[in-house]
Amino acid sequence: MADRTRSKTCWDEANRYLVGGVNSPVRAFSAVGSEPFFVMRAHGSRVYDIDGNSYIDYVCSWGPLILGHAPPAVVNAVAQAVAKGTSYGMPTPGETELARTIVEYVPSIEKVRLVNSGTEATMSAVRVARGFTGRNKIVKFAGCYHGHVDPLLVKAGSGATTLGVPSSPGVPDGCTRDTIVLPYNDVEAVRAAFTQDGREIAAAIVEPVAGNMGVVPPRSGFLEELRTQTSAYDSVLIFDEVMTGFRVSRGGAQELYGITPDITTLGKIIGGGLPVGAYGGKREIMDAVAPIGPVYQAGTLSGNPLAVAAGKATLEALSSAKVYEKLEARSFLLEEGLRRAASKSRTEVSFSRVGSMMTVFFTSEDVFDYESALRCDTKRFAKFFRAMLDGGISIAPSQFEAAFVSTAHSRRDIDATILAAEKAFQAA
Repeated sequence: MADRTRSKTCWDEANRYLVGGVNSPVRAFSAVGSEPFFVMRAHGSRVYDIDGNSYIDYVCSWGPLILGHAPPAVVNAVAQAVAKGTSYGMPTPGETELARTIVEYVPSIEKVRLVNSGTEATMSAVRVARGFTGRNKIVKFAGCYHGHVDPLLVKAGSGATTLGVPSSPGVPDGCTRDTIVLPYNDVEAVRAAFTQDGREIAAAIVEPVAGNMGVVPPRSGFLEELRTQTSAYDSVLIFDEVMTGFRVSRGGAQELYGITPDITTLGKIIGGGLPVGAYGGKREIMDAVAPIGPVYQAGTLSGNPLAVAAGKATLEALSSAKVYEKLEARSFLLEEGLRRAASKSRTEVSFSRVGSMMTVFFTSEDVFDYESALRCDTKRFAKFFRAMLDGGISIAPSQFEAAFVSTAHSRRDIDATILAAEKAFQAA
């Protein structure tokens, strides 16, 4: 087991001053019965902790680092930008250039508004949908996380259509009474919900590939039915592509599956590792946003020049189809190797992968929605996680997260990961 003495000291100190020792809950490693290591630096496919340990990293800052850590093009772009100033609170040419690239790459987006996080993007998208339609009800899906937005921070109850019950203290019942929670991948539930409440539904928001209950792809017909029903009732279809945007293909999941939403939310990759978010869509809907329309949304640091510079450099690097061919090839090798490693140790697991994001579920059954994901053996996953970490592999400290492959992951990294997994599956 690697020595993490200095990380332990830092962890104790962090708990004195930070809530739970962290600034985002999953980083506490509590779901895997462990304590976090503290990162000193990162480069390429690896992160290095303050004790000098090196890990092949599949967290990739929870998805943004599709080019790996500290890619020279992004680092240079940020260095040039910061030398000119960190924030202006005024328009810059870079904002327009990033917006133009997003519009060019994402099939459904005609206009876009930059914000500071994925949460801010989804919050704004819902507000715009309500303002545009003049309706209040929102459909979301159990297991899909759209940031800590009050009306979306709910989970499903029993039945096909469940009115939202807050999942967190501090969220008043009134904030979620117009939220309808449906099972992911359930076509009949979608049809029933719109038959009952369609004329009152402002929008349906969905992760087109779920990534926050582990990677769960859409079943055939699910996204198509959502598009059909929202169109039939003049509701707004929102694709939350904060995770999948520029990750599963250059045009996101909507390009991959051939479904055109009305609004798309983005984040992660479009900031190249810096805090950023965006929402965009049809011109007529986006023109409802101030200063053109009545729906208000603003942000002091929106379009921050450092984030814009990092995003522009990242998206430029993704302009070639060869990038995605490389990502697919590496991801396929990793998946196949992990399958062999699990089979070798006779470990019952289920694999799910879409492009360069994947999850190993510790269950023998197919994972297709939130309820099936919850039946995974989280204790065995925790053992697997700790064994992988001891083997020099950093994966997300939760069964219900994705692993991400970057262009920086080499064949040697993949081989080393598979070798570590053989031992980790045995340990689990």
